[in-house]
Amino acid sequence: MTARPGSLERVFFDFSSRVKLRVVGADHLRFLNGQLTNDVRKATKTIALEACVLNAKGKMEAHLFAHANGDSFILDADPALRSTLQARLERYIIADDVQIEDVTGQFSIFHLISGTAPNLSVATRIVAANRFGRLGHDIWGAAQHEQLASELGKEFAHCDENCAEVLRIEQGIPRWGHELTGDIIPVEANLEQRCIDYDKGCYIGQETISRMKMSGQRNKQLCGLISLKNIPLVSGMRLTGPEGKEIGWITSATRSGEREIALAYIKRGFNAVGSRLTATSAEHPAILAEIIDLPFPAT
Repeated sequence: MTARPGSLERVFFDFSSRVKLRVVGADHLRFLNGQLTNDVRKATKTIALEACVLNAKGKMEAHLFAHANGDSFILDADPALRSTLQARLERYIIADDVQIEDVTGQFSIFHLISGTAPNLSVATRIVAANRFGRLGHDIWGAAQHEQLASELGKEFAHCDENCAEVLRIEQGIPRWGHELTGDIIPVEANLEQRCIDYDKGCYIGQETISRMKMSGQRNKQLCGLISLKNIPLVSGMRLTGPEGKEIGWITSATRSGEREIALAYIKRGFNAVGSRLTATSAEHPAILAEIIDLPFPAT
């Protein structure tokens, strides 16, 4: 059974390819709180915490989820970060009793959106996580990938990669390599409420984040766009305002039902909901679009 794109009812996703790191040692909690934007003490064995890893200028180096597992924490992040995330964290281990192990191949992860957790014959850990704008459950198995997928498929619809991409754009969820890159500060990507704790203490990049909170200013903001004439929008398109001035760019685009929608970064002063702009590229004609609230309203 395969879920239709955009569906949020009784569906599961296969996130087993995500990079997974185990962080252990006497100082692992203090160390992680000095690296992540959120308060790791809020993560438990049954509740995952969403957070970012930043550089000293407050720009993104990773986006991840973390949960407790015995005397360690397990981090999971986009597969594209496998070659960089562990090295980035280890760079700041100075005199700390902390060890970081890549355990990507040891676990399968399936994410489930359903009012109830499944009854599985395979031993798993179930961790609450909000990955698509609503609470779901991560199902961690000790690499029993095929068996878990088969059991879940009997009761829930599988949301494949295309389905998941449509859903996350509809929900305004930023993705590493698309909305989240080394040029982006988390508050610009609408991650402030989900990923930042302003009271937990110091971490790498905190000064920039705190200054932005105090000023209330950000140079650009992640916004939703809808094509007014239903012409497909394309990732990478440049956006221009009424006077032809470049004001942003499209990061992701898809067809949602009968609509052509996109996520885009738009400069301050031009990103009010209801504003109209033009999307262009060398390969595509000018397309009129309108800024819309995220998440996109259901049709």
